[in-house]
Amino acid sequence: MKTVEYIWLDGSDDMPQIRSKVRIVEGDTIPDWSFDGGSTMQGTEDNSDRLLKPVRVYMNPFKEQGYLALCEVYNPDGTPHETNTRAKLREMDEGDVWFGFEQEYTVTDPMQNPLVPEDAMTQGEFYCGNGSGRVVGRLIAEEHLQKCHDAGIKLFGMNAEVMISQWEYQTLPKTALEASDDLWISRFINERNSEKFNMRISYHPKIYSTMNGAGCHVNISTPETRESLKGLPKIMAKFKKTHDKHIEVYGPGNELRLVGDCETSDYNKFSWAVANRSTSVRVPAHVDREGSGYFEDRRPAASCDPYLVTARILETLSC
Repeated sequence: MKTVEYIWLDGSDDMPQIRSKVRIVEGDTIPDWSFDGGSTMQGTEDNSDRLLKPVRVYMNPFKEQGYLALCEVYNPDGTPHETNTRAKLREMDEGDVWFGFEQEYTVTDPMQNPLVPEDAMTQGEFYCGNGSGRVVGRLIAEEHLQKCHDAGIKLFGMNAEVMISQWEYQTLPKTALEASDDLWISRFINERNSEKFNMRISYHPKIYSTMNGAGCHVNISTPETRESLKGLPKIMAKFKKTHDKHIEVYGPGNELRLVGDCETSDYNKFSWAVANRSTSVRVPAHVDREGSGYFEDRRPAASCDPYLVTARILETLSC
């Protein structure tokens, strides 16, 4: 028996929720399928039928002889649904720009309450830490790394983050569409894997008011930066000019995180520098020394939609 889990993004007002359902499929073709959009904020009771069109297939790391099918959502007339943010990116000229994400997340209880009270800790010993009292959720992070590999998503690595019970994993550089697809499926795998621990994966940008928030930094490599960083000031001028447009799509709740403190920049201002984690864009010190490579946009929140983020960056680079 071959099973296919159809995976799509719903119409939630903030961060899209990942939905899925399973179908038994015979043969090599994965057909389109319908679902109740009225129950996913993508339709109404009297106009609820929506279509799932599989666009990328992964191995299912939770089941033998199983697959994960990432789907786009369509209306019955064959047009992309308004919540289908992938459709716009799919039509764009990606121009050999590469993207690598640094996805942070926080392990919480099932109701998204922090596992450790804020007044019971002080930041300082948790980043890349080891041992009880310094890390929470290592089994979740390690199993996630392995299951992504089993699904065909090759991650760069993972580590415990600055805030306790917070983790980060990094994706390998790929084109915008493939990198964004991989990020959504890696999020799905993490959320599904956390069920057995009765824990929740939270992408809230700022769980603790006085401690580091959760971001989804994006590393960007263009054909030009892979040759030389001489043109970087010109690129940064474009990013400064379009700062407000970027912030619009960089994730709900981001204003709580980008406060100019706790390794973040100011929500209302654009800045960039070498090796500075309090700027909007950081140029890694080793890249600056080598004179070519990539730069890191630190503004996107952990809750961002990578389809919107990469599309906006491609628009800015092409202007």
